[in-house]
Amino acid sequence: MDKSSMLNIVKKLPFDVKETVFKYDKTEVQLFRPSILSKRFKNYDVKKNFQIWLKEGTREFRPNHLRVMIDLNLRVRSRVDLKEKLLLAFDNIFYGKDPVKEVKDLSKEKFEHYLNPLPIIGVLNQLFIVEQEYCYNKESNFDPPTLFYQGWVREFIDNPKEIDNLCMSVCNGQPSLAKYVGKENKKRKSYIEDLKPLWYLQK
Repeated sequence: MDKSSMLNIVKKLPFDVKETVFKYDKTEVQLFRPSILSKRFKNYDVKKNFQIWLKEGTREFRPNHLRVMIDLNLRVRSRVDLKEKLLLAFDNIFYGKDPVKEVKDLSKEKFEHYLNPLPIIGVLNQLFIVEQEYCYNKESNFDPPTLFYQGWVREFIDNPKEIDNLCMSVCNGQPSLAKYVGKENKKRKSYIEDLKPLWYLQK
């Protein structure tokens, strides 16, 4: 489903019930809205809070953004010939397209290393974007604020640095390299409308 449809599902989530929103093979992507917020959430709308879960057999856990980024970095290391197709697919997901449709052809390709099937990674990626759009309530240096996340998705796929250095930068809250976001960030003087696909790869 596209991003707006997924956002509607998120908005209508009941409290304290895990709902499966996508299943592929033996892996499920689930959403959960707790009725009680942790103490770190102060003056926060309880309906704006939801959690993303993965269920693999009997194992359930909460993935984070790094799962998507590491998976994509591992894929492109083994199939550098698919780098641009991966970038284009995940840019299209960022722009609101259906992630399962965007990765359909790529899912037929063989990757030596990855964390989850590509359709699962695509849906997780969509949900992390929806989460930021719906839940983020702070001032951002990016417009749209989700561009901060997308910049890192692009950088992990483009693979300009070693994976440990990339992960350290993300965990420290650093932004991605300006080349991946600058011309798309409406808060920057370098902003340009109607950019071509994969504009950040152009020299």
